Amino acid sequence: MELSSVIYAQLEELSNAGNDLVDDENYSLAIGKWMEALTLLPEPQSDWEAYTWLSASLGDAYYQLEKFEEARHALFNALNGPDGQSNPFIHYRLGQCNDRLGLESIEHLLQAYMLDGERIFGENEDGMLLLQKLKDRNMIP
Repeated sequence: MELSSVIYAQLEELSNAGNDLVDDENYSLAIGKWMEALTLLPEPQSDWEAYTWLSASLGDAYYQLEKFEEARHALFNALNGPDGQSNPFIHYRLGQCNDRLGLESIEHLLQAYMLDGERIFGENEDGMLLLQKLKDRNMIP
């Protein structure tokens, strides 16, 4: 299935506008652009690749706003879109959200590690602490 060229162009425009807003750390307006883009997807929305990356983008923006429940919801949506299960970023960000909410995070952190290794955790303190959780459980070397 392919989107019409008109819808694809609109999706691309809204997505790029959202990305530009994120670059300026204006996450709330970016969320609005991506939500608008989602409404352009024909039903069932979750069948489209754009659903996966738009939902992941929403999850990331909500995470940046420290709206972890909203982020989890969007990231679970992303997992259910095409190729969502094989996307290490989605698993990593979901693990971060769960960790922030005091929920079990190991499953998603381990999946992120298995898909992308240590580099998905970055070199920041938060990533190193989450990576250490996997090491402390003897799940990774």
